[in-house]
Amino acid sequence: MRAWKIGISLIAVAGAIIGAFLLMEKDVVIHGNAGAATQNPAMAAMPVPVTKAVKKTIPIYLEYSARTESIRDISLQAKISGFIQQQQAPDGSDVKAGDLLYTIDPKDYQAALDQAKAQMLRDSAALEYARVNLKRGADLSKSGYLPTDTFDLRTSTSRQAEAALSIDQAAVRIAEINLGYAQIRAPFAGRLGRNQAPIGTLISAAGGALNTLVQLDPIYVTFNASENDLAEIQKARALGKVAADIFLPGETEAHRKGEITFIDNAVDRATGTIIGRATIGNSDFGLLPGQYVRVRLHIRDEADALMVPQTALGSSQLGRYVYVVSGGKADQHFVTLGATDGPLVAVEKGIGESDEIIVGNLQKIGPGMPVQALPH
Repeated sequence: MRAWKIGISLIAVAGAIIGAFLLMEKDVVIHGNAGAATQNPAMAAMPVPVTKAVKKTIPIYLEYSARTESIRDISLQAKISGFIQQQQAPDGSDVKAGDLLYTIDPKDYQAALDQAKAQMLRDSAALEYARVNLKRGADLSKSGYLPTDTFDLRTSTSRQAEAALSIDQAAVRIAEINLGYAQIRAPFAGRLGRNQAPIGTLISAAGGALNTLVQLDPIYVTFNASENDLAEIQKARALGKVAADIFLPGETEAHRKGEITFIDNAVDRATGTIIGRATIGNSDFGLLPGQYVRVRLHIRDEADALMVPQTALGSSQLGRYVYVVSGGKADQHFVTLGATDGPLVAVEKGIGESDEIIVGNLQKIGPGMPVQALPH
């Protein structure tokens, strides 16, 4: 009997605990629903910064990968045979036009010049005697004391002496030229390469190069323009000089400028491109032939371009777009873009001049979402 009562008591206690638990759960559910109801009011408008498109005149550029080329790049060769006596300009040095670079042993050529001059002096004396003898014979011939045949012989002798002297003078000039070739000078300003004929080397006119010399200022920048751009480039050249800016890898500002000086006369059928060339000042020799650079051509200026910040642009599979505030909502406009100008980009199609362009919180909004425009 006692056990039965204890069991009844335990069942009653358990029922009370279960009831209390159910009441607590119901209260939690009721209060939780109330909390949810307070957290889902009507969607509030998202504050967004906006700006209007700016009208301005912007430069239009064409940009290409390019490579530098030397205007003149020659091999220095001897025109006479002999031993290299001295190298006056060290390897890799910058030289001016006319600077002495190499000297070939001149003794043989100096001797040949001296011999030619001596021969010229001898024949000059012979000519002088022949002329005097001819003049004397002319006087005697007039008076009848000299036979005509003898006078003709003196005339011939004088003319032969004149011809011999002319030959001697030519021989002297040749000897002087050959002696001058013993000094190899820079034909233009540039930079020497690596020496290939050490002192004491026997060289000949048909031998190899002594060194190389390249011109560094100015320098060519050669690029391949698309045939689609050819009409724009030709139109710009017809109006005047086309400026070219050069950018080294990693540069964002052009420190070297020049102009287009050459467009090839045919389009490459295989690539659909045409070779162009700009001439660039390089007074500091900062550019060397063979470097890869970027060339930017100033084709024209475009007036009244609608410019918006590049930060206002979004991208999707359908293309680039901006959000415009329309009736308190974000209206998605797909746009056609033009040239950039610093942080701004031209919009050729898709917006109007009076549109309010959203420039912030783009990742938090979507088409048709309520927005509150804030001045940017």
